[in-house]
Amino acid sequence: MKNPLHYQQSEYDCGPTSMLNAISFLFEREEISPVVIRNIMLYCLDCYNCEGVMGKSGTSRAAMMFLSNWLNGFGKIGQLPVSSKYISGESVWIGRESVINDALCRGGAVVVRLYFDCAHYVLLTGIQGRKVLMFDPYYVKEPFEESGITMAEDQPFRYNRIVDEKCFNRETMELYALGPVQDREAVIIFNENTKKTAERTIEYFI
Repeated sequence: MKNPLHYQQSEYDCGPTSMLNAISFLFEREEISPVVIRNIMLYCLDCYNCEGVMGKSGTSRAAMMFLSNWLNGFGKIGQLPVSSKYISGESVWIGRESVINDALCRGGAVVVRLYFDCAHYVLLTGIQGRKVLMFDPYYVKEPFEESGITMAEDQPFRYNRIVDEKCFNRETMELYALGPVQDREAVIIFNENTKKTAERTIEYFI
């Protein structure tokens, strides 16, 4: 059984929440080891704010990279059919030939860093034409005034936003922009048992 995706509990835990949502999206509840949940929470929320309070600046890039490598290793030893890859910089963009689009078309999930007032992690779960299906763990009640962003409340297992592709690739710090290229990062995660081959999705790129 799959669990609905969930919202962050504070102003700071978008990183671990999005990583846990990626696992919930890809795997049945019965498959998920408690070790995965424990380590996601253990490695995230490692940044100190200007007052020296741990966690109040969220999750660092180093933590996301380490967690991605740990998940990949966990899959290689046969504990869960998971694979993970950390990408950054110029590799992080949305478009028909991007590695992110390729992963989404092949049944993967992508945790990506973008902007929502400040740096923020969300989960990407699919593509519909030129629109991206996204679960933002930051709960809001009112619809967004910005064009290209649609609220969705009827897909709790997959997404709660539908966002135009063009919103992401901006190098600004506007809502849902990926921001400056040198600061971009994402974690691509697959369930190896449900991962589609490149040959089966080649028509997407034609």
